Amino acid sequence: DNGDGSTVRAPIIGRVAKIFIKAGDAVAKGDRIAVVEAMKMEHVLHAARDGTIAKVAVAENQQVMQGALIAALAMPLFASPDGKPLGAFSVHTAQADPRDFDQSDWDKKVLDIDLPNQPVLSTDQQRLEVDAFARFRVTDPLQMVRTARDVESVRTALGTLLSSSLRNELGKRPFAALLSPERGQVMVNIQTSLQRVARQYGVEIVDVRIKHADLPDGSPLQSAYERMKTARAQEASTIRAQGQKEAQIIRATAAAEAAQIYAASFGKDPEFYNFYRAMQSYRTTFLAPPPEGEEKADTAIILSPNNSYLKEFMGQR
Repeated sequence: DNGDGSTVRAPIIGRVAKIFIKAGDAVAKGDRIAVVEAMKMEHVLHAARDGTIAKVAVAENQQVMQGALIAALAMPLFASPDGKPLGAFSVHTAQADPRDFDQSDWDKKVLDIDLPNQPVLSTDQQRLEVDAFARFRVTDPLQMVRTARDVESVRTALGTLLSSSLRNELGKRPFAALLSPERGQVMVNIQTSLQRVARQYGVEIVDVRIKHADLPDGSPLQSAYERMKTARAQEASTIRAQGQKEAQIIRATAAAEAAQIYAASFGKDPEFYNFYRAMQSYRTTFLAPPPEGEEKADTAIILSPNNSYLKEFMGQR
């Protein structure tokens, strides 16, 4: 209120949840005008006096700054000495007139929002410190003045929204995503999210950039390194175990195939199979090299000429 009850303004930064009136409606002192929602709390705005709604400056679900005009009441009727109404003055709000500013400069200037050292928690539970900035341009000065009154208020509102968008977007990704080409898509998503709200203030988001994202110094950084080291060690153990499992399967499969081949060979020519196996046994028994690191020693093997082991060696006689 500007003091005479002719305006109703937002008491806090928030969202217009409900509007109860429209232009031309007659209201009495204490009637509900609108509801502004902030931090999950509703603020009901009431008429400060009797009158007629001359203007509704916002729409439902619109974001508003503290002090932004919600509605204006027509000035009261003045009466002549005989009691007949003379007419009503048009409403004059306390907000600034955009014509008092150089709008051509607003259209050309690219303004900035800088957010240093924003704390962000990634999906892999890494606490990050992120530096980001955004560039914006005023495209509708009248809308900007109606909703935020001046550029600094817009910058403050957009800074809060940029910080929220930054946390929401980075909170969906692991820290490694910021070190990959996916980082570009992250910035595009933040810009798109911010633009949806920025148009309500009559501004356009030109660019959003993440300057850097680092782990904080000190024990958190060392803890992050230890977690990464442990994770890599667990991954290596898993890969090694999987490799050993596959190696055992391959060896067992090869042994089964070899047994099948031997069995097939034995079935086709049993005499040759016995001869081949006997030659392998003789090679191992009589010609095997000594264990590594030991010298070859003379070994005497005494067998009876009729020993079955020498059957193949003696020509099966």
